[in-house]
Amino acid sequence: MAIKPPRLQSGDTIGIVTLGSPLDANITNARIQGLQNMGYNIAYGRHVYSWQGIAAAPAQQRAEDLMMMFRDPTVKMILPTRGGTAVQTILPYLDFEEISANPKIITGYSDITVLLNTLYQFSDLTTFHSLLLIDFRPNTPSYNFDQFFAATSTLLSPRVIENPPDMPQISLVPGDVTGPMVGGNMASLVNTLGTPYEMDTAGKILFLEEINAPTTMVFRYLVQLLMAGKFDDCIGIVMGECTNCLVSYGTSYEDLINEWLVPLGKPLMTNVATGHGLYKAAIPIGATVNLNTTENTLTVIEPTVSP
Repeated sequence: MAIKPPRLQSGDTIGIVTLGSPLDANITNARIQGLQNMGYNIAYGRHVYSWQGIAAAPAQQRAEDLMMMFRDPTVKMILPTRGGTAVQTILPYLDFEEISANPKIITGYSDITVLLNTLYQFSDLTTFHSLLLIDFRPNTPSYNFDQFFAATSTLLSPRVIENPPDMPQISLVPGDVTGPMVGGNMASLVNTLGTPYEMDTAGKILFLEEINAPTTMVFRYLVQLLMAGKFDDCIGIVMGECTNCLVSYGTSYEDLINEWLVPLGKPLMTNVATGHGLYKAAIPIGATVNLNTTENTLTVIEPTVSP
């Protein structure tokens, strides 16, 4: 059972870091003001505002910002500004034993996916496929905040992950399995294949989502993951949205799921509100989850934070 970080409480300090691509300073400041208005204190990584091309700063410097937050006893949650590209490059510079000894909430999606899964795999830390700093804005749907705070600030258990009304979760292959949840953004996860940080799906429920990829590219990702054995090893599959994914050769995202994943015969749920979509369920990476596609339910069966 993965380590549960201490829960987030009103008045706590949130550490802001930029671990991948840079974010406009005006957006960063506006989102931080939103957090302060909610009653949180802020700690800043040294390179929150850096802008050195595709990545905000050199990999070792971004990694040191993250380690600084884990070492700081006043910081209760680590919140990346955004994902983007290049998060993978910080992984060789992290001290996984030290992170394990100082567990904290860390949340995000997009390219942060590789960090979430790596911290679970190497530090045995429960992480959260949920909001980034960019999402703390007034027009973010209340569903997203409800999901986020239920996962990070309460000991609610079991917690049923349900889509908003009028957005049905769809079970395509019936079954009932229980195990740790892993996964996230397809492009980011495919980038780890063949590296020391390749995601382990053995005995896990695999969750995937994507954005801005034509279905020819999604086809490549699915086939690569299949050939790498990731679908062979997993016990169940949860497919999130493919946001702004263009249809190629008359083949949709749903067509690809039906062609490549349904025949595997493993419990399969689709259309789960996640990641890059408007609505974002809080998916705990490393926590024990029940996927019951006979009853069309997805349930986190343990608290994901500690008192």
